Amino acid sequence: MKIAYVHDAIYPFIKGGAEKRMYEISKRLAKRGHEVHVFGVRWWGEEPTIERGGVHLHGVCNATPLYSKGRRSIRSAITLAKNVLPPLMKEHFDVIDCYQAPYLHAFPTKVGAILKHVPLTVTWHEVWRGYWKEYLGSLGVVGRLMEKTILLGLADKVIAVSDQTKDDLVSLGVSAKKVSIVPNGIDFETISQVSPAKEGLDVVYLGRLIKPKNIDLLLKAVAILKKEFPGLKAGIIGDGPEMGNLKKLAEELGIQKNVKFFGFVEDSNDVTAAMKSSKVFVIPSIQEGGASIVTLEANACGLPAIAVDHPLGIDKRLILQNKTGFFVQQSPGAIAEKIKLLLNDENLRKEMGKKARDFAQGYDWEKITDLMEKVYAEISKR
Repeated sequence: MKIAYVHDAIYPFIKGGAEKRMYEISKRLAKRGHEVHVFGVRWWGEEPTIERGGVHLHGVCNATPLYSKGRRSIRSAITLAKNVLPPLMKEHFDVIDCYQAPYLHAFPTKVGAILKHVPLTVTWHEVWRGYWKEYLGSLGVVGRLMEKTILLGLADKVIAVSDQTKDDLVSLGVSAKKVSIVPNGIDFETISQVSPAKEGLDVVYLGRLIKPKNIDLLLKAVAILKKEFPGLKAGIIGDGPEMGNLKKLAEELGIQKNVKFFGFVEDSNDVTAAMKSSKVFVIPSIQEGGASIVTLEANACGLPAIAVDHPLGIDKRLILQNKTGFFVQQSPGAIAEKIKLLLNDENLRKEMGKKARDFAQGYDWEKITDLMEKVYAEISKR
């Protein structure tokens, strides 16, 4: 098959969950003999097209910042939408898979799909509904309209990254027959081979430092726990527009010596080593769309996970309550309570860590690629 992906952010130049998913699946599809192309923002310099891992990367426009004032840049989304159609039209594909964000690019991609007589597939990570107003204010109504238009009017096939995402899509009026679930995955074997870092941690977070991730709740939980665990060590791995605010908050809470901000870590093995040196993984995010690669990676490292219970957060089927982790209320106290429980009970922590590792093994990228390949084969026959 000849497969095209359309998305603004491209791994490894931009490292987020959606980008990692596309990278891991596309390189495996290429290795299996499929011809894979990715159309997105040119993050790598002047060359319009480069090859990475057997995948052809097409930079359709110059790079502009993805975020503006802590939110996805509308200017960046418009730039991609204005430039993606001409290069996409130069070749014929069996499958076009347009990733959900940043929405606007789905419209010209649909035009290309129609002209080339190819069904448009859209990979959907999260359904926002009412969150649009909170995110964009008065422009939220435009976001909701785009969401429904893409799902109900443009997409011939929708790939949901979790059961929760599929449930949300169906609740918006998308036919269940139109949706296939292909979850996110992890490189379980590679993670298993990495040794823990020498510097031990008690608690770790991994992900982008943006407001919806709610890392401030974790810092406030650390401040609560410091009274009982004065030597507590927490690691924050990742970078983003909230870095400055979070460092300032740590100082205000008097926990700057208890929290290490790793920033962006280039080598994924170093990230895994830091995770394996920890005891508990915390993800207080309210914007995951059900799926969460970092939670699965933490599980593969043998870490029980503590997540916030939220409609846009992690799928309730991705963390097995009281077995591989805990869902808690959106408060520092609730997070601190479960961290304390796991730090005080080594047997419970190890038992949950083993179950978490066993659970994560079922999400290896090779198994996910098997599912994706099957879905694409069915789509290409239409």
